[in-house]
Amino acid sequence: MGAKEFASLLGGLALFLYGMNMMSQGMEAAAGNKMKQILERLTTNRYLGVLVGAVITAIIQSSSATTVMVVGFVNSGMMTLRQAVGVIMGANIGTTITGQLIALDAGAIAPFIAFLGVVMVVFLKQPKVRNIGGILAGLGVLFIGMEMMSTAMMPLRDSKAFIDMMTKFSNPLLGIMAGAIFTALIQSSSASVGILQALATSGAISFSGAVYVLFGQNIGTCITAVLASIGTGRNAKRTTIIHLSFNIIGTAVFTILCMLTPLTSWVGGFTPANPAAQIANMHTLFNIVTTILLLPAGNLLAKLAEKILPDVDEPEEGMYLKYLKNTKPVTEGKIGVSAINFELTHKEIARMLEIAKKNVADSFTAFLNCDDGFIPKVEEKEEYVDFLNREISKYISTNMAHESNTRGSRILSAYFKVTSNVERISDHAMNICGYSEWLKEKDVRFSQEVREEILQMQQTCEELLTLLLNENMEALDELSRVSALEQKMDDMTEDYRNRMMHRIQEGTASGEGSVLYTEMLTDFERIGDHALNIAQEMTEVRLAE
Repeated sequence: MGAKEFASLLGGLALFLYGMNMMSQGMEAAAGNKMKQILERLTTNRYLGVLVGAVITAIIQSSSATTVMVVGFVNSGMMTLRQAVGVIMGANIGTTITGQLIALDAGAIAPFIAFLGVVMVVFLKQPKVRNIGGILAGLGVLFIGMEMMSTAMMPLRDSKAFIDMMTKFSNPLLGIMAGAIFTALIQSSSASVGILQALATSGAISFSGAVYVLFGQNIGTCITAVLASIGTGRNAKRTTIIHLSFNIIGTAVFTILCMLTPLTSWVGGFTPANPAAQIANMHTLFNIVTTILLLPAGNLLAKLAEKILPDVDEPEEGMYLKYLKNTKPVTEGKIGVSAINFELTHKEIARMLEIAKKNVADSFTAFLNCDDGFIPKVEEKEEYVDFLNREISKYISTNMAHESNTRGSRILSAYFKVTSNVERISDHAMNICGYSEWLKEKDVRFSQEVREEILQMQQTCEELLTLLLNENMEALDELSRVSALEQKMDDMTEDYRNRMMHRIQEGTASGEGSVLYTEMLTDFERIGDHALNIAQEMTEVRLAE
């Protein structure tokens, strides 16, 4: 191979990989925000999970991307480990579509596909149409790159040194290792299988030698998910173990079959004149048969992963982010990342609201009993809420700088406002708790009537904040319930102020205690206002999805 052919090979590989990246970007923009709903609705059944994984991977042309997405979903709690099993198996089936498309020899119409996609991106304004154009342009560029690689590799079939090296791959162990290492390096089984097809088409490698490289490529593709699981929770890491186990078991089974039976000759006999189709058919057969064999044992694979990576108690100390601690901002070309990050942000905000809710409860108790002993505990939680507000806001701001999707920007903007309102609720709780110190110092004692009012306010806040923590908070009927409670708090505030004025006029309430009671009523009312703001923003999240 001369310098010109080598340069053509590199250029073809670059176009192939770039085309795949363009397709992923188009899919992320077109459907990234819908991935959560699709997976939630269809992965409750293991067999539907296989179908979902196969279809998504067939569209985005990358099992690695689907598996990374699944790792993220498991890590965020959007999907269970057992739900992930079916999707991973389906992803392995879906990734074979690339090889089948290449085997159809679409290189002749590839420039037309790329041209059509570019026209849609450049000249049309509708976002959905432009996203589809990006997908088509990526597909066309992918095929052009494949054609360039095949042409560049033609001279290799006459190279004795290269043929000698390829012949060694007929040794199953060497072939599997070569396929696994090469795929791990480029992190794309679709690309490595495409290169293998180009080698076979040029005559540089025989089908009998290529099958073991092909099996190794299925193992090598797991490296992307392994890398994506670094820094995630244990369930996410277990997802990669299931992915790796699936491909290792499948490789072992098919290697034995190819060595002991005429499987290679049988598959090759279907398309004797088309080496690319032979590899594509073996790839498809490998993943379908392995899925049929292992899908009934999906729970056993999950248990195996749990056995290999058991639960370990890792207590956290001090202030920390629980869900966002190892996440990365939304980046282009990563399917499903937006949905994952939105879910994790939602959970971190809910955790922050839970702390603020506890502060509100403790503060009313402190005020009711004139007990300043609650102040250090409430102050500590208030500092934690402030910390979470800063870190979550910083994370959202970084994501907003990367988010190109209009719906995604609306969701992030809503979350940003929610975080600020949660922090303000905690501030008002701190105010209420702080009054207890002065009440204790002045030895103020509340009448039974006032105590009942304070308890009623505490219970109303509890009901309101519990409603905000409801998983269905985005629903419009939940917004109406929050709005009704907020109005109730406004009415209570006005009623209790009037009662207080009446007690002052009758001389049954002290002036000093009444002043602080008035301040507390203001904080109570503000808590309701901020809660309503949160409910409105969460409804905005729902409408944006």
